[in-house]
Amino acid sequence: MAIGVFDSGIGGLTVFKSIAEHFPTLDIYYLGDTARVPYGNKSPETIINYSIECARYLISECGAEAIVIACNTASSYAVDIIADRFKVPVTGVVLPGSEQALRVSKKGKIAVIGTRATIRSGSYRAALETMSEIELDIYENACPLFVPIVEEMMTESPIAELAVKMYLDDLSKKGVDTLVLGCTHYPMLKRTISKLYPQFNIVDSSEVIIEHLIKSGLSTEGRGLRKLFFTDESPAMEMLRNELAAGAPVEIISLP
Repeated sequence: MAIGVFDSGIGGLTVFKSIAEHFPTLDIYYLGDTARVPYGNKSPETIINYSIECARYLISECGAEAIVIACNTASSYAVDIIADRFKVPVTGVVLPGSEQALRVSKKGKIAVIGTRATIRSGSYRAALETMSEIELDIYENACPLFVPIVEEMMTESPIAELAVKMYLDDLSKKGVDTLVLGCTHYPMLKRTISKLYPQFNIVDSSEVIIEHLIKSGLSTEGRGLRKLFFTDESPAMEMLRNELAAGAPVEIISLP
């Protein structure tokens, strides 16, 4: 079976790596829309259109029989639309991340950080409040500087620490105990966040999405093929490809 994974950039390789490690025989194709990253500052209509184009390519050109939307922003707007249009199983990252946050939070004080569009969508808040049996204190912060910091491979630099403190200090003071990384770039900052705020239970959707794929009942039998597609060169692409995708072959493509 072939599965297609897409993200607005290279951050979704964290999800690709997790799926590849857990399902070694599954054929996995990854599309990073690096020419148009980030999606987080785009309108909902643009995000949906870009997401449809990514899914269409993975299905029509790669033969993907299921789609994983690694991008939190796209997951917030396009899961149901893609599933309806292409009639394939579609898994996003919002629901798995929300479920894990509820499992690990001891005080019900949960913060979600993500792009402006993800936070604006309210998707995590809606999922958390729908699934929770208790009243939650939910905080939502957009962290737009995190993506370029990751893209420039500065995740453990003094600049990264300053940005993390700027965005997360108030959350720490409010007694937040669980932090949802609502963008696939953000797991690359986990070490810096954990160093500065060891009290946070960090929820990384790339780790918990596996449970959803197992529950979905999708066949994981295939030839173990791996291929990466990007819509433009990225400064960190080669380094992250080697680190997160075991040197899988890369092709630069154009989307319609």
